Amino acid sequence: MRSVLTPAVVFRIVLGWAAFLALTLAQPLLAGYLPTPVLFLVLAAIVAVIIVCAGGVVTQAEHLAHRLGDPYGTLVLTLSIVLIEVILISAVMLGPGEHATIARDSVMAATMIVLTLVIGAALLVGGLRHNTLRVNRTGVSSYLSLLVVLIAVAFAFPAVIGEGGAYTAGQAVPILVLTILLYAFFLVRQTGAQSADFQEVVGAEATGGAAGAPAARESIGNVLRAHRAEVITRVLVLLVTVAPIVLLSHDMAVFLDDALDRLGAPVALSGIIIALIVFLPEAITTVRAAWLGEAQRVTNLAHGALVSCVGLTLPVVLAIGLFTGQTVVLAESPVNLLLLGVSLLLSLTTFSARRVTALHGAAHLFVFVLYGLSVFS
Repeated sequence: MRSVLTPAVVFRIVLGWAAFLALTLAQPLLAGYLPTPVLFLVLAAIVAVIIVCAGGVVTQAEHLAHRLGDPYGTLVLTLSIVLIEVILISAVMLGPGEHATIARDSVMAATMIVLTLVIGAALLVGGLRHNTLRVNRTGVSSYLSLLVVLIAVAFAFPAVIGEGGAYTAGQAVPILVLTILLYAFFLVRQTGAQSADFQEVVGAEATGGAAGAPAARESIGNVLRAHRAEVITRVLVLLVTVAPIVLLSHDMAVFLDDALDRLGAPVALSGIIIALIVFLPEAITTVRAAWLGEAQRVTNLAHGALVSCVGLTLPVVLAIGLFTGQTVVLAESPVNLLLLGVSLLLSLTTFSARRVTALHGAAHLFVFVLYGLSVFS
């Protein structure tokens, strides 16, 4: 217990929650017009707190990954961040006002950030440091297969078969049910019979398939029996540390919108920056994994987070729309649909190779720059 709750860990937890509490209590004072220097000072302070807390999240995630192994260790981090994000989107939709596009805008930003910026930076860093980066191609193929389907259902199909960019009630129900079933089946297979498909490659080719799964299940069972207290404590610490990061990122949205407006920046940039901050711990952990040459952990963190993000957000927002009568606009613009298609095609070609390189990473980063240009166009 003491080895987990070190002074640095306690400091990060206290700092994160104290900053969130201070920001909440100061809302009446900050609600009015703030001088530009004060506004940017508040934003800088929030970002600094988030970065410090993100370091704590990364530390706990790495300890869990080392203790539990993949895919279990990375799954804890991805689910904790994505679940909090889904809860916050739901809270906004259930609150006052119209928020028809919040789910679309949030998931679109997260998708482009993960598929192009995070993956690109990780492959560039890992490829420059290691000449050989090999992923378990069966596991990556599983991720990308789900992403092709989920992203199409989330962003493309509503534009084709929906009304006004939204699914009708008769369309939303089967889409909701099928998405839940597909995501649940994915989790069962990833943590069960196909767990070996999401582990690091041993040798030149992926070890794999179901043959390795029994050993993986026995291993995780033994780990939990031998280190139950440590694992539970680290999971709780990770959740308690990551929560203020997400809460602060959403609370600062109003300040960010104000700052970007004063700078004359596009409104869409706000959603991108918030998504970057929300996924900051995940991004840092992914790049560190690439630096260490853990190629499969890179895709487990990045692609796994995105599958969870779309697979959980889509059914939740559709359900909220059905129960509250809200219109949930999901259809994306032609430009964004083109960028999504390019990103998915690039991901398929990148990870179908026997080894991934820094050149692959540069191509992904190039697409992220195109995404940035589209925002400012």
